[in-house]
Amino acid sequence: MFLNIIHSMSVHKEIKRITTNTLHEFKQSGVKISMLTAYDFSMARILDSAGIDVLLVGDSASNVMAGHETTLPITLDQMIYHASSVVRGVNRALVVVDLPFGNYQGNSRLALESAIRIMKEAGAHAVKLEGGSEIRESIERILTAGIPVMGHLGLTPQSIYKFGTYTVRAKEEAEANKLIEDAILLEKIGCFALVLEKIPAQLATRVAEKLHIPVIGIGAGGGVDGQVLVSHDMLGITKEFKPRFLRTYLNLYDGIQNAVRQYVDDVKSNNFPNADEQY
Repeated sequence: MFLNIIHSMSVHKEIKRITTNTLHEFKQSGVKISMLTAYDFSMARILDSAGIDVLLVGDSASNVMAGHETTLPITLDQMIYHASSVVRGVNRALVVVDLPFGNYQGNSRLALESAIRIMKEAGAHAVKLEGGSEIRESIERILTAGIPVMGHLGLTPQSIYKFGTYTVRAKEEAEANKLIEDAILLEKIGCFALVLEKIPAQLATRVAEKLHIPVIGIGAGGGVDGQVLVSHDMLGITKEFKPRFLRTYLNLYDGIQNAVRQYVDDVKSNNFPNADEQY
């Protein structure tokens, strides 16, 4: 087992560019997949250089970047802007972009047009859609253009007004069975990976064991093939969002605030710039 771990680590380090095929190889070799959100060039460059495998240009930009209550208001043009910024900061990671609300539900032709715009104008590597059998036609149409699709089941934020709450999904048997059926369907029609959000860990493990494609979790336990978090949450930039599944690795909110306060004080007291900080 120790030799397998060493081998997996060496393979991981040798990869110069993560592709959808790389993620499949990770699953087969037991290498966990790391995934974070990114919305701009500077953050993408930092995350990419740190060795992240997948960067998700999430429609969560609607919340953390624009201050909206939900993900619904963000537009396709705005997603393309964020995605193109991220792509320019990446050398290694796979860049996946959320198709925003209203650009694929019930209209497979619009779904394809939207996905093509993201790939052409942003230079992204794949798109992500929320939902199962109800969006099958849209996924299949996108796949006909050779565009990789990542699925997303469980808690689907674009459907928040349908659910009415951000609580854990698929706790009841009927919904759990539907999720399993949808997961199998998404793999069958050609999705290269699947995100499971905020579902019971035991259920997520079952899905990951059933599928040949990588399953990436957020609030779905450790039995899946990888994890994704919103970068602003795990870095402590957002302060009010503290779900059970979130591990905060830094406290940038207070750190940045304290730095700005010191800067203000230095400017007010004429301590900045000093003699060495001017021409």
